[in-house]
Amino acid sequence: MDLLIHHFPELTITGLAIGAVYALVALGYTLVYGVLRLINFAHSEVFMWGSFAAVWVLMALGAGKASGLGLVGFLIVGFISAMVVSGLVALIVEFVAYRPLRKRNSPPLIALISAIGASFTFSELMGLRDKPLKWFGLEGLQPYLGRARENLPLTLHVDTKRVFPVFNYQVTNIDLIVLGSAIVMMVILDQFVRRSRLGRGIRAVAQDAEAAALMGVNRDRVIRLTFLIGGVMAGAAAMMYLLKIGVTRYNAGFILGIKAFTAAVLGGIGSLPGAMLGGLAIGLIETFWSAYFSVEYKDVAAFSILIVVLIFMPTGLLGRPEVEKV
Repeated sequence: MDLLIHHFPELTITGLAIGAVYALVALGYTLVYGVLRLINFAHSEVFMWGSFAAVWVLMALGAGKASGLGLVGFLIVGFISAMVVSGLVALIVEFVAYRPLRKRNSPPLIALISAIGASFTFSELMGLRDKPLKWFGLEGLQPYLGRARENLPLTLHVDTKRVFPVFNYQVTNIDLIVLGSAIVMMVILDQFVRRSRLGRGIRAVAQDAEAAALMGVNRDRVIRLTFLIGGVMAGAAAMMYLLKIGVTRYNAGFILGIKAFTAAVLGGIGSLPGAMLGGLAIGLIETFWSAYFSVEYKDVAAFSILIVVLIFMPTGLLGRPEVEKV
């Protein structure tokens, strides 16, 4: 209890930073659900591939000794690399795992199984990336493809610096980068969905796909755009995760993806503000639970919340009950 009282500001900011990562990944779940009424369980691997893209690009550019403006430039490059690759992987998931089934009007359960299969496939492809070294003699790519089942560290070193105090805690530059990036991405997405023509198309398909089609909205284009946006958000979260955690691995998206899904359910699946709120809430709950009880049980806390919400409040904090069409 003393730890909780004396370190409340530190725990709060840490929880918000971790929650911001969950929130950005949760946005991908809630976007796809809003349009397709399906859960994209391969979204966690979209996040994971973005993290590897950022690490590999920064490694190739020799970002390990960067400082000053060069460090800022490499941070931007890392964000862009992760967002681009995650966006592309999300489009591949849509093309391979969803589009053929959608064209055949397959039941939702089949699409769910397909998404789970895609999740394991993308995870294992990254976990077996060292095999081409033996098959094709690519020993020069050992830093990138070798040790496929081990942690891969971020080579970009950002020194932690105190910026300003909040009570007895000194907010660091890492905290500001993670929270600031998350807020900017969330605001941009919210304004895009609310004000842009493409955003109105997403909202129209989410509300009534048949009526939107009659009004000239291309549903297939909206679905591709939805996957792309979700992937870009996951890529931004991947770079933030690397700044906070420092390493990635082939299965890094599994537990984080489930927590992000929990955040989406807690906030109200299909609601963008709900996904943001749910992600921050899960981050705070997990952090305070670790301080008050034990860090070993933080996953128990997150998943217990999922069970409780599904039983007692299935529409989430900001979700609205769905009305069946007659």
